[in-house]
Amino acid sequence: MVLKRAAALAALFLFGFVAPVAAQDVTLTSRDGAIELSGMLLGFDGEFYRLETEFGELTVDSSGVLCEGPACPNLQDYVAELSVSGSTTMGAVLMPALVEGFAQRAGYDAVREPVDDTRFRYLLTNTETGKLAARFHFRVTTTDEGFADLLANEADIVMALREIRPGERQRAREAGMGDMTGLHRSRVLALDAVVPVVAPGNPVRSISPLDLARVFSGQVTNWQDLGGVDAPISLHLPQAATGLSQAVADQVMKPVRLEITDNVVRHPLGTALSAAVADDPFAIGIASYAEVGNAVPLVLTGACGFALEAGRRTIKTEDYPLTAPMFLYLPARRLPQIAREFLAFTRSPTAQVVIRRAGFVDQSPEEVPIDMQGNRFANAISTAGPEVPLEELQRMVRTLDGMSRLTTSFRFEAGSIRLDAQSRSNVQQLARAMEVGTYDARRILFVGFSDGDGPSAANRNIALRRADAVRKAITEAAQSEDTKRVTLDVDAFGEALPMACDDSAWGRQANRRVEVWVR
Repeated sequence: MVLKRAAALAALFLFGFVAPVAAQDVTLTSRDGAIELSGMLLGFDGEFYRLETEFGELTVDSSGVLCEGPACPNLQDYVAELSVSGSTTMGAVLMPALVEGFAQRAGYDAVREPVDDTRFRYLLTNTETGKLAARFHFRVTTTDEGFADLLANEADIVMALREIRPGERQRAREAGMGDMTGLHRSRVLALDAVVPVVAPGNPVRSISPLDLARVFSGQVTNWQDLGGVDAPISLHLPQAATGLSQAVADQVMKPVRLEITDNVVRHPLGTALSAAVADDPFAIGIASYAEVGNAVPLVLTGACGFALEAGRRTIKTEDYPLTAPMFLYLPARRLPQIAREFLAFTRSPTAQVVIRRAGFVDQSPEEVPIDMQGNRFANAISTAGPEVPLEELQRMVRTLDGMSRLTTSFRFEAGSIRLDAQSRSNVQQLARAMEVGTYDARRILFVGFSDGDGPSAANRNIALRRADAVRKAITEAAQSEDTKRVTLDVDAFGEALPMACDDSAWGRQANRRVEVWVR
């Protein structure tokens, strides 16, 4: 009897599996011999088979069937396979450090084996039994290549320095991988930032985002126009297909409707970019915060006098506007148990230490007392106008007095009430912290802020609605009984506490946010 889709698989999920090295035909037979199903074996995760059959792609619990065919896995000595592809920035240092940290924590010996210029794998062996437990395969190229491998069913996880593009999202959905922007389909592993850099001998130490875009569009070609010497500017960027280069296009160029000039030296590795800039006194580049090396980062400035410098805390809070989250994208697939354990480890406190030691910005929330907010409050006072009366500033100080700001912030997609990708990950992170009792018997205040474009009363109302939207998202993500142990409130102060100048799109985006304060 042929197994039918509806009756056959009590274990039919929106899950997938690690693809075997070469998919081949197999036959699955129920243990009583009454049901038989043939098809191409697409994967096995140690518990479930995934087959391509005449009825479509089906998932079968291995405990209820016998497998016949040369592709059938060895159930006694099963070795899990996990394929990870994408960003070199993530794959060169960060992911290997996490794999090795996980192995040490979980009782495995991890041995790294090179395959070719872009590929390597980790062999994880159980220290007690001496048996090989898993092979983690890595291909480190670009974010574009990572998504291409995923869509070709050649990768289980994508390492990305940008959000998934609409076209990639649509193709993934059509391939049965689910909505890659949905819950649990992506997570922020760590934080990075897009940082303009120059040589140590270059006298220029700051630049506005507009001038940065004009430089890389070819409109500004001489350092003299930026307060430097009379010399031509040489331009350096990452390889075009990398997530970091695409973040430059999205965050630096797109807000002012400019395109990157062709007169740019491209580098496949961020470390090579920074080294080239450091050796050339007339060069400017845009690098990853974690790969600045011997180059000197430039401070972002605005006409209103604000200055924003990339640092661990300003990147974590997203106060530095050119933040580049480091994403892991996972299709709607069931991964082997050891792979699921590894992903759980990446969110642990131990993993956050590993991330920091690797030179990246971790996700652990930090509490910044109000008495360390002096510069921000000074900026608020200096930029206050008729639309922000003294009474509102006083109300803000009274409200936040005695509280601490979490480094977890929330922002929304442009022109939308939908949280951006990093903020959606922050929702899950804060909800988990509440579930384990981190904020029991404490008060959490979600505080909305806006840009200064438009009437101040309307801006405050918008900021208040956004703060309430964040509170609702946290409440839904956490168990209801967990939220009862914590007081969750909302407030808003509109444009009263700007982070950047409102004269640019990036500045207005930086000012539109929801902060989290705790007592």
